[in-house]
Amino acid sequence: MAHRIDETCIACGSCQPECPVDCISEGDIFVIDAEECTDCGACVLVCPTDSIHAE
Repeated sequence: MAHRIDETCIACGSCQPECPVDCISEGDIFVIDAEECTDCGACVLVCPTDSIHAE
């Protein structure tokens, strides 16, 4: 099961370096590529706004 980033993302970038498979891309809000996500949860642990959730 992949994770997704919701609209409460403030684009702080704290999640991106934590991803071991580099599936998080930058934009107005950050986006997780669901096909690449390994569901490790590393991004969830560092998100200051709790914007990352399992799908």
